[in-house]
Amino acid sequence: MDGNGRWAKQRGQIRVQGHLAGMEALREIVRHSQRLGVKYLTVYAFSTENWKRPADEVAGIFKLLVRYVKSELKELNENNVHVQILGDWDNAAIPEDSKESINLVLKTTEKNDGLVFSIALNYGGRAEIVKAVNEIIKSGVQNVSESDISSHLYTAGMPDPDVIIRTSGENRLSNFLIWQAAYSEIVLTDTYWPDFTPDVYEQCIVEYQGRDRRFGGHK
Repeated sequence: MDGNGRWAKQRGQIRVQGHLAGMEALREIVRHSQRLGVKYLTVYAFSTENWKRPADEVAGIFKLLVRYVKSELKELNENNVHVQILGDWDNAAIPEDSKESINLVLKTTEKNDGLVFSIALNYGGRAEIVKAVNEIIKSGVQNVSESDISSHLYTAGMPDPDVIIRTSGENRLSNFLIWQAAYSEIVLTDTYWPDFTPDVYEQCIVEYQGRDRRFGGHK
C-alpha cells in the first residue's frame, strides 16, 4: 500500500494525513474484496525497514492501527472476516495500545471462516525465512524441504498469492512475501494508495486475469 506520503505532500499535508487517507482506502478495498469473492487478501502495513522513518510518523501509523480496529472491528466480524497478523507484532517496540488492539481483533475474528484478511505488520520476507529456518533447526530436522520452510512461515496453511499489486509506480517487492511470491503475477499501478479505488482494484485484477501462468512449464 505505497504512496501515502507522496499523496499527502502533493496536497501540502503532513505524511500522517496520507496514512489516514490510506486507511480509508483500505476500508473500501476490504469491502470490495468480499463482494468480488476474494478468498485471501494480504496488505503490507508496516515493514521491518519502516522503523527507519521519523519517530512521529511511526507513532502516527500505530495510532491509526488502533483507530482502524476500533472503527472496523464490528463490521469485519459481522461479515465473517478472519483477521491475521503476519510479522513480529509482539515486539517490544510496538506500543502497548496497538498490541491490545491486535489481540482484540485476533480473538474476535478467530472463528470466522470468510475472507482471510492478513495484515503484514513489522514484517520482512527475509526475517520470516530466518525465523522459519531457526524453528526447523530447533526441531531437529536434518534435511530441510520446501514444505518444511513453508510450514514455518507466518503464512503456513495459506496458498501462495496469485497476484501482488504494487501501487505508486514503484517496481519492486520491497521484502514482501519473497518466498511465497516465487510464481505470483505482479501488477504495477502508478496510483497512490489513497486513490486506489475499487475501480482501480478491478482493473488490476482484470490485468492479472489476462496473464498466461505457466509455472515454469508449457500450457
